[in-house]
Amino acid sequence: MSTPVTTERPPVDGIADPGPLGLAAFAATTFVLSSFNAHLIDQNLLTVVLPLALFYGGLMQLLAGMWEFKKGNTFGATAFGSYGAFWLSYAAYVKFVVGDLPPETANQATGLYLLIWAIFTVYMTVAALRTNAALFAVFVALSATFIVLTVAEFDKSVTITKVGGWIGLVTAVFAWYASFAVVTNSTWKRAVVPVLPLSGLPVGRRGGPVEEPHS
Repeated sequence: MSTPVTTERPPVDGIADPGPLGLAAFAATTFVLSSFNAHLIDQNLLTVVLPLALFYGGLMQLLAGMWEFKKGNTFGATAFGSYGAFWLSYAAYVKFVVGDLPPETANQATGLYLLIWAIFTVYMTVAALRTNAALFAVFVALSATFIVLTVAEFDKSVTITKVGGWIGLVTAVFAWYASFAVVTNSTWKRAVVPVLPLSGLPVGRRGGPVEEPHS
């Protein structure tokens, strides 16, 4: 789910930047689920999220994460791999688990599930300070989304869930922007869409700071 911090050099073994794909997959799936959390869509249609979570948010991000491993990008691999697994596990949880949980305490299970992702996202936000403002905004908004939704589940609050849904929609827009910036800058071979590097490093075509080559 991230715009990686990399050195501007030819793709490793012909592998292109997987960042725009991972960000777009995350944005689309987050937008659809957040639309339901914000109660903008009939709740009876929620299962429409599952195939998107499986194949775009889940599988595509997982693949993007593995390609980031190949490119030597620890941040991108950790983010995309983890959030790809999040969407796959979300689909499995909704389809196979939540229906069998005791109705009076099922919210605790969902709250705990969201809590671990809130913790993960918060510390990834710290790491994102080394990237750029566009990506950092995604992680800040996503942290807020997970935290608010966690509170909503433990409190059984529809109102707080709606707030989390709206923050999730903002998160999706930020992620789409970051994806748009990376794919546009890469295609145009120059920084066309601003992302504002936070590390003080020069900006590369991919939209992120250019890191010094490893020795």
